[in-house]
Amino acid sequence: MSAPKPDSGNEREIVIEVRNLEISYGSFVLMRDLNFQIRRGDIFIIMGGSGCGKSTLMKQMIGLKRPAGGKVLYGDVSFWDVEPSRQEQLKRRFGILFQSGALWSSMTLAENVALPLEQYTDLTPAQIRELVSFKLALVGLGGFEDFYPSELSGGMKKRAGLARAMALDPDFLFFDEPSAGLDPISARLLDDLIIELSESLDTTVVVVTHDLASIFAIGTHSIFLDPEEKTMTAAGNPKQILAESGNEKVVRFLTRGEGRKPE
Repeated sequence: MSAPKPDSGNEREIVIEVRNLEISYGSFVLMRDLNFQIRRGDIFIIMGGSGCGKSTLMKQMIGLKRPAGGKVLYGDVSFWDVEPSRQEQLKRRFGILFQSGALWSSMTLAENVALPLEQYTDLTPAQIRELVSFKLALVGLGGFEDFYPSELSGGMKKRAGLARAMALDPDFLFFDEPSAGLDPISARLLDDLIIELSESLDTTVVVVTHDLASIFAIGTHSIFLDPEEKTMTAAGNPKQILAESGNEKVVRFLTRGEGRKPE
């Protein structure tokens, strides 16, 4: 699987825009002045060290936590400024893969993937079974419909969670630390799958991670959150950031503290 192509310009449509976003807990401000745009087809990385607010930022983008200030726009719709019914409509365009996979342990894989289809569509049981088999096949789990999560490896659970996230054909996929807990080979296979799905389905992907292998393997654009500066201090394709950034902390992060650029 080849790496995704770097962002080649501004010809693609802006589908998500974050303006002047602030993350705070009471009077404690964790991040402020977050401004960035995500274009259709991006694999957009939110990166930074532990505790910098990456996952909280994602929660604010998908409607799980209201920001202290600023806006999250999908097209020309400001998510936090519209009525709850409109927010629910927007959420149906999201597919979310949480760090744990968040599969229902008492349900088979087929039942897990079928759940959103049963709740949000008028498809017949036969149509749902066909779609479920298709989604599982897309992530390499064809034939595992009747397996329970406890019978799967960590990598297979992540792929099953991805199949469920894709059940409603979302415009946007959000991943929170997708490679966490995986061995290097399983993590690489998941990276390859993310690239393949992004390219074949023209899905816009947002990934929260501090895993350097994934950042460089899949990221077309990214931002770096600095907890000391309390804002984003770098933006762009991760490889270009590493090659061109004069910010010592960003370079240290992207080289595991070695302070040098990889060959």
